[in-house]
Amino acid sequence: MTSRFIDWIWHIRGSLTLAPEQSSDDVFARLHPLFRQAGTSHERTNDTLTFRKKDQAAQDKMSVFDGGVLQIEKGAAGSVLHYHLTSRALLLCFLAPLLFLGFAQLTIAMGKLEKPSTEAVKGSDASKKDAKKEADVPMNAIDKALGAPEPEKKDPDKAKDQDKKHSPTSAYVFAAIFAVLYAVGRILEGRLVKTLFKKSLLGS
Repeated sequence: MTSRFIDWIWHIRGSLTLAPEQSSDDVFARLHPLFRQAGTSHERTNDTLTFRKKDQAAQDKMSVFDGGVLQIEKGAAGSVLHYHLTSRALLLCFLAPLLFLGFAQLTIAMGKLEKPSTEAVKGSDASKKDAKKEADVPMNAIDKALGAPEPEKKDPDKAKDQDKKHSPTSAYVFAAIFAVLYAVGRILEGRLVKTLFKKSLLGS
């Protein structure tokens, strides 16, 4: 029950109504080229075809799938082709946003751990004010004449860079990208494979 509840994430199911009087042999003969690809193995038992893919090529029109079952059911209203396909690529796209969200939370936690205490912040503010006063004091003419280097000024951008180091924004962006990729892929692949089966069954 639990498996059935979550397997929609990487399982694609569908069905196609077959032409009247179209035999199982004719259906599987028309679909056969789809399973005659490199890295694809298949076996047929009566009205059921089972296939598996390993190291499939990118040119394979069904490369996103790793295996599946196609079954023809005959009824009073006609025959129907049911298919059940699995895809690890869809599963990885679904898990990727969760991974990046985890990175974001880890980044936030690390930022909190490294955040200085209130006393340290106050001391830092006081030192910055003192440094600013020292920087505002003009350099002595004698020092200038002797070629002494000017005192280094504190870089106010360093604190900002430290904040960026612990910013979870990048992780959130990648999580959003993969979430969109999964949503689009889950819908698109279901439609593409159905169209592919339709064209194959209508071909000569």
